[in-house]
Amino acid sequence: MTDSEILTTPIQFLDGVGEKSAEYLSKYLEVKSFKDLLFYFPYKYIDRSKIYHLNEVNPTMAEIQLMGKIINFKEVKGQKGNSRLVADFCDETGSIELVWFKNYQWIKNNYPINAEIIVFGRMQSFGNQYNIVHPEIEKLEKFQLSEQGFQPIYSIPERLKEKKISSKTIQKWVQNLLHKIENQEGDFFSQEIRSVYQLITRKEAFRQIHFPKNFIELEQAEKRFKFEEFFFFDLSMKFRKIYHKKNYSSFPFKKIGNYVTDFYQNHLPFSLTNAQIKVIKEIRADLSQKTQMNRLLQGDVGSGKTIVALICMLIALDNDFQACLMAPTEILAQQHFNGLSELVAPLGINIKILTGSTSAKERKLLHESLQSGELNILIGTHALIEDVVIFKNLGLVVIDEQHRFGVQQRAKMWKKNTKPPHNLVMTATPIPRSLMKTVYGDLDLSVIDELPAGRKPIKTIHKFDAHRLQVNQFLKDQIVAGRQVYIVYPLIEES
Repeated sequence: MTDSEILTTPIQFLDGVGEKSAEYLSKYLEVKSFKDLLFYFPYKYIDRSKIYHLNEVNPTMAEIQLMGKIINFKEVKGQKGNSRLVADFCDETGSIELVWFKNYQWIKNNYPINAEIIVFGRMQSFGNQYNIVHPEIEKLEKFQLSEQGFQPIYSIPERLKEKKISSKTIQKWVQNLLHKIENQEGDFFSQEIRSVYQLITRKEAFRQIHFPKNFIELEQAEKRFKFEEFFFFDLSMKFRKIYHKKNYSSFPFKKIGNYVTDFYQNHLPFSLTNAQIKVIKEIRADLSQKTQMNRLLQGDVGSGKTIVALICMLIALDNDFQACLMAPTEILAQQHFNGLSELVAPLGINIKILTGSTSAKERKLLHESLQSGELNILIGTHALIEDVVIFKNLGLVVIDEQHRFGVQQRAKMWKKNTKPPHNLVMTATPIPRSLMKTVYGDLDLSVIDELPAGRKPIKTIHKFDAHRLQVNQFLKDQIVAGRQVYIVYPLIEES
């Protein structure tokens, strides 16, 4: 039987499970196969690798393990007529009470007085007396400290406990399963890869995640499964990117024409930084291909992402395509429109803005000029996604603060032409490499990592309500000095 055949075996065929328990496992834990059980990891572990003396413990400790003898039993009647069994347990350093409120006749019959036993449980204090309520007990001759290590504790819903399936039950079934697969060979990763990344085998990892002998083994198992999960996620994202490049064709922008050269030579308000030039070359290379560009442009506020986006839109216009820029708010869309309108005015480019507050009359004229091709660049908010917004020949979509848009919203823009237009998304949020792989693994990444010369660094300052008057005075001072101020409020609903 191969590894895959064993792991896909229904859980009811595992020793000790059976049909009824399999039904409960499937219903309450979604454990349906051997593989599901192997991946039902413990949520915590209890250290069974050490035996304490009674003079070492205190009620602040978690579960403790003791070795000693029960020297007597006594049944104690409660005020409401219920009874409990109390045993005096001692070792050479002290004594403690063990307490049971039910099923205690079995304890008296199976653990004779003065027999050496192992006791495990949570220490509590009642008055001046320490006790352990309903402790686990094991005869010394059956206990092997070196094999116990950490005891796994599995999350068990109350409904499952009602069916007499406990954490110990799961523990026993996992032991049976590990025994069943101990002779199986095979691993996702070769010996070479495991050696380079210091990984244990998958089989060892399953044993050590369920029954670690110490913290080192537990860390090794966790490292193996984290590596495995991230490896296959990263691989799937790479396949997704390859699939995208093979299956999403777009329109190649082969030429750099008058719009770009005129703007660059005569109307560019400042010199581009080396980082901006590098990023434009990366985007230009993508735009010249027959496959759809799907690129993330990352750069701090003030790094010059918008001017890069404009030059890319001008490339689209030089190749007889339209371009659009979508922003998450009307304020941001209006800022883009004002800034870009001023920049492209000398080029004779027709640029408009479309938001939720655009009047019906303006919309009608805008839609007509968009479909005729007279309108070159459209700036807007979510309104661009609407089905009534039809382009004659959309070639490039730029999305600012792209994390504010859902996947489906972005994808709707891809349907605005017979082939998906090229896609450039921008963000000012610094993205760690690991998060980039996780969230944006299907995008190519370009980073503007320097600010234009003379640009002052952005300051972010957090003030509490107690400083409101100080903040208001600062705003007043800036206005008096001839500067501008704008305040952004989180809008819950239109008012």
